[in-house]
Amino acid sequence: MAFLRISTHTRLFAHPLTPAEALGNVESLLALPRVRVLSEAEGFLETYREVTGHFPVRGNLVPDAHLASLLRQHGVRRLYTIDRDFRKFDFLEVADPFA
Repeated sequence: MAFLRISTHTRLFAHPLTPAEALGNVESLLALPRVRVLSEAEGFLETYREVTGHFPVRGNLVPDAHLASLLRQHGVRRLYTIDRDFRKFDFLEVADPFA
């Protein structure tokens, strides 16, 4: 959903993807054999409370905290991103994919 939001955003890109193009990219990615979708499992809110309990989470940090909580709940410890906000979550090893 974040990819769809960002890649179709007219203020971020001079030529954003159309919704159909963006969704097609997501479908192509999900068709790969080692890709899986993470979703909230039983106990998600408790995990969210643990992840966000050390600092205030509001505004633009809420979606990042949601994703970080999903990652923790599913045992994912490494995230490749250029978004520095994810460094706030001490259980994640954040790696810049362009470095």
